[in-house]
Amino acid sequence: MNNTKKVFKSFTRKSAKAKNKRDKTYTGTVSGTDRGFVFIIPDEDLGHDFFVPRRDVNGAYHGDKVIFAHRRGTKDEAYVIRITERGLKKVIGTFERDRNYAFVYPDNSKQPTIFINPSSTLGAKGGDKVVCEVCAFPKNKAPEGKVIEILGEEGDLLTEELSIIRSYNLEEEFPQNVIDQAREAAEEKIVLGTRKDFRDKLIITIDGEDTRDIDDGVSLERQGENFVLGVHIADVSHYVKFASVLDRNAYDRGTSVYFPDRVLPMLPKELSNGACSLNEGEDRYAMSCVMTFTPDGERVSYKIYNSVICSRHRTTYNEITAICENDAKLCEKYSDIVDIVRDMETLCLAMERRREKLGNVTLDVKEAHIYVDGNGEIVIPNAERTISQRIIEQFMISANEAVAEFLQKHGAPCLYRVHESPSEDKASSFFAFLRDLGVNARGDVSDLKPIDFQNILTHCEDKPFYSIINKVMLRSMQKARYCEENLGHFGLASECYCHFTSPIRRYPDLFVHRNLKEILSGKKENAIKLYGRIAHESGIDTSARERVADECERKVDDLYKLAYMNERLGEEFDAVISGVTGFGIFCELDNTIEGIVPLEDLPKDEYEYFEDKFLLKGAKNKFRLGDKVKIKVVDCDLGRLRVIFKLVGQKGLQIHK
Repeated sequence: MNNTKKVFKSFTRKSAKAKNKRDKTYTGTVSGTDRGFVFIIPDEDLGHDFFVPRRDVNGAYHGDKVIFAHRRGTKDEAYVIRITERGLKKVIGTFERDRNYAFVYPDNSKQPTIFINPSSTLGAKGGDKVVCEVCAFPKNKAPEGKVIEILGEEGDLLTEELSIIRSYNLEEEFPQNVIDQAREAAEEKIVLGTRKDFRDKLIITIDGEDTRDIDDGVSLERQGENFVLGVHIADVSHYVKFASVLDRNAYDRGTSVYFPDRVLPMLPKELSNGACSLNEGEDRYAMSCVMTFTPDGERVSYKIYNSVICSRHRTTYNEITAICENDAKLCEKYSDIVDIVRDMETLCLAMERRREKLGNVTLDVKEAHIYVDGNGEIVIPNAERTISQRIIEQFMISANEAVAEFLQKHGAPCLYRVHESPSEDKASSFFAFLRDLGVNARGDVSDLKPIDFQNILTHCEDKPFYSIINKVMLRSMQKARYCEENLGHFGLASECYCHFTSPIRRYPDLFVHRNLKEILSGKKENAIKLYGRIAHESGIDTSARERVADECERKVDDLYKLAYMNERLGEEFDAVISGVTGFGIFCELDNTIEGIVPLEDLPKDEYEYFEDKFLLKGAKNKFRLGDKVKIKVVDCDLGRLRVIFKLVGQKGLQIHK
């Protein structure tokens, strides 16, 4: 027995050696392709990814963890030495079979075709979308698997949506013990105790028409010339106890995920739509941040309370916007809050002016709001940001800043929402792009300040390429994330920022609430002991879960946009060029739907692609980011979730239909 172990260990060590002793080895993750070769993303920062030709893949597939070696004499070529962990465990795809064989062709083109034993099909029919579990990896053959779930017929909208959700391993159902714990917690009666009683305050909630959970309410009063703003947030931490099964499940989910027709909540409905939702006319536990602002929008004081509140009105963005616009019917319906709403608008505008002076980077980038109406029709309205949305945005930002400052001041653990300044390389590319447009932008690319970006936006606001500037500026920025260290928030020009206002749907907010409570009760050491030790890991994990949720939401949105445009084949629309590549141009409609005009369908020309200038240029024609065009919808590619356009016209260029 001992000899067997010794031989096996020796064999393992030998197999992990490079073919050439001078070829240095590394670890990394495989990124597959549909053409046999793969790329490896190294675990350590080596400056680039590595190309692996088909002959050197050594049985590795997309998602596998591997040990690989850099091939001497090449810049970025490598070969796989050993697979240390299989990433290919489940595949979502289309089931096909003949008399003797069955296969699953994956939706993800980076994954391989899976052979299915005819006895392990679960009754799937040809053309069904299925989930299959990969069971074996025979050498020089397709991986083998078995069907574990039939999702529905390929091409059906809900089936395709469910396929995307499954591909991101998002959970739809809650374990029974989690539901039981949530139900038990939700049955608790509201007791004032030592909490601050805000039930006499005129508190309202302002949300979208289709909002599923209501976790924030606002109140506003005058105090001489000053404004006293209350931001009241559902006290989720009262119900979700640290390290409980309910808490562990919420941590694993990290965030609620929103789709046009459904939501995958972070918490069971007994809490997310029940005890933790600030429903109109119902007493609720809350955490309240009460702030005093000058007429110029400057915060001069704040205080944070454990509280009990009762929302007076559940209002929508559309209703509050209409009140701001003096809609007589709604002003009569909400006569008790008309003056308050107008004060909210006044304070919001003052806050915006102040933030703009600080350098807040307000990008004018459209976001889609897709929903399914009562008739089951997909609705994608033109994107707009109304005054009511701006009011809530400014109020929530202010509360988030105050809470972050409070936790930092007391030395308590916090998951800060950090947004670091652009990298020097991306900043340099952005400034070079501006110079090509004739924009004389100022700023030190090695030490950019938010005000530098804001000055650029202000300077270009009336220019025809303003939308281009916004898009390229966004691409030059880093992605915001959660971190236990306060690194500031570049986009908001905020030195100290966290997420406090949505604990029903974001785990980092719940983390922040728990630490607030410990400090408010004088238990700083308890906060450090319980939460300080997990802050770093929590920041990494919750940031990762957010990225997964964002990617899945975008992909499902693309699916719904595709279904929407499939009903409009042959129709023509005005659009703006939103992307330029070597294989065609992407065009965006006013409602944010994007499609591609393939290179071969552009006017005949000898085109050259200038990546850094976002320009496709020929001898007779050129296409640049931000150019206005007219397009026709010609096809919808379900496999790539891509709408195909044909160019009908462009400013200065008429194209024959």
